Amino acid sequence: MMWQPTLGAWRQGNLTHFRVWAPAVEKVEVVLEIKAQQASACALQKSADGYFEGSYADLPSGTLYRFRIAGQATYPDPASRYQPQGVHGPSQIIDPTEFSWTDQDWTAVGLEDLILYELHVGTFTEEGTFAAAAERLPLLRELGITAVELMPVGDFAGDRNWGYDGVALFAPARCYGTPDGLRRFVDEAHRLGLAVFMDVVYNHFGPDGAYAGVFSPWYFSKRHKSPWGASINFDGPQSAPVRHFFIENALHWIHEYHLDGLRLDAAHAIVDESPRHFLGELAAAVRNSLQDSRRQVLVIAEDVRNLARMVQPEAQGGWGLDGVWSDDFHHQMRRCLTGDRDGYFRDFEGTTRDISVTAEKGWFYCGQFAEYFRQPRGTDSGGIEPSQFVFFLQNHDQVGNRAFGDRLHHQIDLPAYRAATALLLLLPQTPLLFMGQEWAASTPFQYFTDHHPELGRLIREGRCNEFSGFAAFAEPNSRKCLPDPQDIQTFAASRLNWAEREMEPHLATLRLYASILALRRTEPALFARGRENLGIEALDESVLLLRRHAPAAATLLAVIRLRGEGPVSLNGNLFAQAGGTRRWKLLLTTEDSSFEPNPMPPHIELSGPFIDFDRPGAVILKTVSDVSENRKE
Repeated sequence: MMWQPTLGAWRQGNLTHFRVWAPAVEKVEVVLEIKAQQASACALQKSADGYFEGSYADLPSGTLYRFRIAGQATYPDPASRYQPQGVHGPSQIIDPTEFSWTDQDWTAVGLEDLILYELHVGTFTEEGTFAAAAERLPLLRELGITAVELMPVGDFAGDRNWGYDGVALFAPARCYGTPDGLRRFVDEAHRLGLAVFMDVVYNHFGPDGAYAGVFSPWYFSKRHKSPWGASINFDGPQSAPVRHFFIENALHWIHEYHLDGLRLDAAHAIVDESPRHFLGELAAAVRNSLQDSRRQVLVIAEDVRNLARMVQPEAQGGWGLDGVWSDDFHHQMRRCLTGDRDGYFRDFEGTTRDISVTAEKGWFYCGQFAEYFRQPRGTDSGGIEPSQFVFFLQNHDQVGNRAFGDRLHHQIDLPAYRAATALLLLLPQTPLLFMGQEWAASTPFQYFTDHHPELGRLIREGRCNEFSGFAAFAEPNSRKCLPDPQDIQTFAASRLNWAEREMEPHLATLRLYASILALRRTEPALFARGRENLGIEALDESVLLLRRHAPAAATLLAVIRLRGEGPVSLNGNLFAQAGGTRRWKLLLTTEDSSFEPNPMPPHIELSGPFIDFDRPGAVILKTVSDVSENRKE
């Protein structure tokens, strides 16, 4: 049975149905703006549950409309499918069935095969459109990416935004293109074998253009607070229609745009004290809507709490999500590589031992007291599969929320960056790359907005105040150099420079990413993603030994020096378990000439056994069972 919308404006045959929730209002009309005709108003009928609805014949697709409340002002539809004149303008009737899909044979990319690539449509290309982004998809497929994750595209005020200020949550941002433009992007991705995920924001509305509250004050909670404004009412009076609104939004993206997954932004800020948490209801609704389909859709959450229940089945008291981001891995790695200690980094030591614990468990905090949060943080992660954790070295937050939007490789040398990359991509967790990190992009990713002047001033001041707690910006004068979010140059500086992708040292870094991602596809030991297939230990304060193994498969061993130089002995338990001084084949080092124009290859002496590094790097080895197989030593 095909999913059918129940909110906004949608077409069935020659009828267009309108439905909007406005329980505190006595009269709602739909005001139609048909070309070459005067605007006409049609009254909608109110039902007992507070919805206004009506159906009208022969309205062409593309018709503009607004809702008039109580005979007074008119407003865009909270579930508008498109806002061609911006979030304050009229909504537009869109018929998704007019698009000709070619992905009928597409099914999905499974959780264990995910290699996520997060991108911001506006800065991914010079043009900043869905169409231009689609032209780059073959390069991502060639790299070894299996799923593209779009930062939020629900429409927002102005022409420049990360997307987390979205207010027209059902409408693709008109500055990126049309609804069919987004559909063409997804269709092309599927043709290439790429899944498409979308970041959705269900914890708040943006500060400008959010008209849902005009239709019903019960969209917002009176009990809970949000860091970004009024909290959404998921558990108070009249919360059932609010929950339905956001579930409808998720289903609309999945069914009208053929999306393969959702990333739930800051799920810790979705406050719900109901017997059944909204996240559990959402995950179940997604699965139920696909019962008669071959498709699989994954729901993954960003959440700082390290809660195992997020991915536990509802039958076991969980919420049934498919995966969760693990900030702990990023924080440990950045503390190790850069020494960052402001803010939440104070809760991490970044030792190789702590990194190994994080890799083994999926997150580091499993109930210990966290100074930054001033309370115990996390739960036991036992029973969660490694592939259910999303690991990353960069993402939009961890780059863009830095003062100048500098990336990890802007702070550390490329040899250390290559070593960290090897660790990320060889672990069994689901890796996420942030656009440009695969070629060590020179461009930053800064925080940018395009709000009206007064709101822009508040954003600018808030940004400065946010950094006042950081040691480098404790003095007011030091904050004057921060990029202005409202300045168009801040946005322009964040655009990727694709030309440098073909230049050194960027091209060499790109080759490294492609080579290790190829190993994930071709080495059987890396196919096995269970905890039992992973071994990792700290050899010293700077070196990790990683073992990946599977039945009837050659064992892979990676020796990863994250800092410094010098010899490291391999006389440890994992090396012995992996075969000790038996025959090995050298698959690659991060100092190979393909990855470094001026290589400093480590000296490998497995009869010692030891590896002597001249600088940070990684050595990847594979056991050899066939004596006729060549090896490099």
